[in-house]
Amino acid sequence: MSSSIILRRVCQGALLLAIAGSLGGCGLVALPFRATSAVVKVVPVAGDVVAAPFDATAEVID
Repeated sequence: MSSSIILRRVCQGALLLAIAGSLGGCGLVALPFRATSAVVKVVPVAGDVVAAPFDATAEVID
Protein backbone atom coordinates (compact mmCIF):
# COMPACT_ATOMS: atom_id res chain seq x y z
CA MET A 1 0.00 0.00 0.00
CA SER A 2 1.10 3.48 -0.70
CA SER A 3 2.09 5.68 2.22
CA SER A 4 -0.55 8.26 1.23
CA ILE A 5 -3.31 5.63 1.49
CA ILE A 6 -2.06 4.55 4.90
CA LEU A 7 -1.88 8.17 6.06
CA ARG A 8 -5.41 8.81 4.80
CA ARG A 9 -6.77 5.78 6.68
CA VAL A 10 -5.01 6.82 9.89
CA CYS A 11 -6.48 10.32 9.56
CA GLN A 12 -9.94 8.89 8.92
CA GLY A 13 -9.64 6.66 11.97
CA ALA A 14 -8.51 9.57 14.14
CA LEU A 15 -11.39 11.70 12.88
CA LEU A 16 -13.86 8.91 13.60
CA LEU A 17 -12.53 8.54 17.15
CA ALA A 18 -12.72 12.30 17.70
CA ILE A 19 -16.33 12.42 16.50
CA ALA A 20 -17.31 9.41 18.61
CA GLY A 21 -15.65 10.93 21.68
CA SER A 22 -17.40 14.25 21.24
CA LEU A 23 -20.82 12.59 20.95
CA GLY A 24 -20.55 10.65 24.20
CA GLY A 25 -23.58 11.54 26.32
CA CYS A 26 -24.57 14.15 23.78
CA GLY A 27 -27.91 15.90 23.95
CA LEU A 28 -28.14 15.74 20.17
CA VAL A 29 -29.12 12.08 20.40
CA ALA A 30 -31.76 12.89 23.02
CA LEU A 31 -33.23 15.76 21.00
CA PRO A 32 -35.89 13.70 19.15
CA PHE A 33 -37.13 12.29 22.46
CA ARG A 34 -37.28 15.73 24.07
CA ALA A 35 -39.08 17.23 21.08
CA THR A 36 -41.62 14.42 20.99
CA SER A 37 -42.18 14.78 24.72
CA ALA A 38 -42.78 18.51 24.38
CA VAL A 39 -45.31 17.99 21.59
CA VAL A 40 -47.15 15.23 23.46
CA LYS A 41 -47.37 17.29 26.67
CA VAL A 42 -49.67 19.74 24.86
CA VAL A 43 -52.41 17.08 24.73
CA PRO A 44 -54.86 17.69 27.59
CA VAL A 45 -55.28 15.08 30.35
CA ALA A 46 -53.12 12.25 28.92
CA GLY A 47 -50.19 14.32 27.65
CA ASP A 48 -48.05 14.12 30.77
CA VAL A 49 -48.62 10.38 31.13
CA VAL A 50 -47.68 9.69 27.51
CA ALA A 51 -44.65 12.02 27.67
CA ALA A 52 -43.15 10.35 30.75
CA PRO A 53 -41.40 7.50 28.85
CA PHE A 54 -39.93 10.00 26.38
CA ASP A 55 -38.61 12.13 29.24
CA ALA A 56 -37.12 9.08 30.94
CA THR A 57 -35.44 7.93 27.74
CA ALA A 58 -33.93 11.38 27.17
CA GLU A 59 -32.61 11.44 30.74
CA VAL A 60 -30.96 8.03 30.28
CA ILE A 61 -29.29 9.19 27.07
CA ASP A 62 -27.99 12.36 28.73
